[in-house]
Amino acid sequence: MYFVDTIEVPGLGNRGYLAGGAGSAVVVDPPRDVDRVIGAAAGRGVRITQVVETHVHNDYVTGGLELARITGAAYLVPAGARVAFDRTPVADGDVAEIEDGLALRALATPGHTPHHMAYVLEAAGRAVAVFTGGSLLIGTVGRPDLVEPALTGRLARAQYDSAHRLAAELPDGTAVLPTHGFGSFCSAAQAAGGATTIGRERGSNEALVKDVDTFVAELLAGLDDVPAYYAHMGPLNARGPLPVDLTPPRPADAEEIAARLAAGEWVVDLRDRRAFAEGHVAGAFNFEAEGQLATYLAWLVPWGRPVTLLAASPAQLAHAQRELVRVGIDRPAAAATGSPAEWVRDGESPRSFPRGTFAELAARGSDAVVVLDVRRDSERSGGHIRGSLHIPLHRLRDRVSEIPDGTVWVHCAGGMRAAMGASILDAAGRDVVAVDDGFASAAAAGLPMARITAEEAHERTGAEAEAVLLDVREHAEWAAGHAPGAVHAPLSELACGGRLPRAAEDRPVITICRSGKRSREAAGLLAARGVDVVDVLGGMRAWVEAGLGVVGGSSGGRSAPGSPPGGNGDSDTVSGADGSPGMSRAHSSANGSSAPGGPSDAAARLA
Repeated sequence: MYFVDTIEVPGLGNRGYLAGGAGSAVVVDPPRDVDRVIGAAAGRGVRITQVVETHVHNDYVTGGLELARITGAAYLVPAGARVAFDRTPVADGDVAEIEDGLALRALATPGHTPHHMAYVLEAAGRAVAVFTGGSLLIGTVGRPDLVEPALTGRLARAQYDSAHRLAAELPDGTAVLPTHGFGSFCSAAQAAGGATTIGRERGSNEALVKDVDTFVAELLAGLDDVPAYYAHMGPLNARGPLPVDLTPPRPADAEEIAARLAAGEWVVDLRDRRAFAEGHVAGAFNFEAEGQLATYLAWLVPWGRPVTLLAASPAQLAHAQRELVRVGIDRPAAAATGSPAEWVRDGESPRSFPRGTFAELAARGSDAVVVLDVRRDSERSGGHIRGSLHIPLHRLRDRVSEIPDGTVWVHCAGGMRAAMGASILDAAGRDVVAVDDGFASAAAAGLPMARITAEEAHERTGAEAEAVLLDVREHAEWAAGHAPGAVHAPLSELACGGRLPRAAEDRPVITICRSGKRSREAAGLLAARGVDVVDVLGGMRAWVEAGLGVVGGSSGGRSAPGSPPGGNGDSDTVSGADGSPGMSRAHSSANGSSAPGGPSDAAARLA
């Protein structure tokens, strides 16, 4: 018999594990507040005999060294990791016995880091689970760019090989138990679900269903910004973290809070964003204790800057301290509990700002105010409000001067980061409204979107419609198949100053490409020229998947004069900026049907 207990660390999007049998257990990738782990072992009535690290972590401070010291357990760390403390080095194939019939077997799985190790839990010699750390995650893998930029490409290919090794060597029923992937920025993407097996990953994981070149190219293209504090986590873990001190910080009164603000220190209000908006200390920043406090505060605060915490209650303060020690913010400079009335000096009043919804923004008119999107680049690429200003939250404090005058409506995906951003602007003296709403409500409220679906593009570019569909792919791609009625203007020509085809002049434009990347670039170029433009999310792939018509490619027909080799009889030539051919307008058939072969053939041609 064996058990595996999950130790959730939701604020960081990670998991640790306690696994064992009747009397002994092993801990994998423990959080820094090790009292939780010790309590879990006590609840099971087992003794911790080994503490195991899959790798030197870049996103949090490990509790492994301290847990091993307290419990007397062996501390197992990959042999290739360079650390400054005594440990039991682990190499590929090493086996650690937990108790009779239960053991851990090490599998080298480089990729997330060069030294990364996965551990197979074997019961009676049979693999029942594998602790994959930052290698094979649910549907994806750990990101390979956290160690050294020069190694990123090589580590991405190593991730692919490691995923295939796990899939090849382990039975389909083996439970996959990753450390990352539940909100952690160590993951290349977020997990779809909370549990999986080798068999399930074999049919769905990006690393196992794509060829290596496609996998690596898409993995690297999808990497987003790395939280700034990650630069400090690896070295801290390699040195060996100190024990934590979770005793309450020294209390601060209103005078001290004001003095710390005046000195440029950070005063962080941990209360709910609604309560903060209703009243707060001028100059304080709002990072909700119940949200992703540790990730975003550690990302935004200058490393080592003193932090004073303001909390609604001692329990909220204690929760925040536990979250913050996990990312190396060990001891707040001071703290206060209560309400803003107790935190401001005599004669001063709390400051406040309004909250709003996307429906209220639409009713007011987004053109009348500054709309600030503080989501990450990858989120914005999936759709955003036309005309909105984009400054990711982690860059906002350094770019406040770029925001135009006027009231700023700050939004994110759900409201938490919008509140953080609004508090930063409020502290800088700007008039703000925090949009406390889900981004899916923006389009439903009627706000103009800069990216639209293929179905919306089809509706807006029909025979009687005002807008024109502008295909910005290159000539061979256009010839392989395109939307009926589309106009052709390759991005390469637009980027060199090529003018719009006549059919697209003085009309709203909807750009489309293969997958959505180039159409977004083209939309940016055209918007800078004053064109009324949006682009199609998902490009021609989404168009075909929606069952919309495609002409060209295998449909045959005579070539139009000046069309590129491999062209079709459905295109007319429109001169470019230099008078050359190559920007073509497609004529749809009378019924708008797709080319022979149907959507599946078109999808194959356009992939």
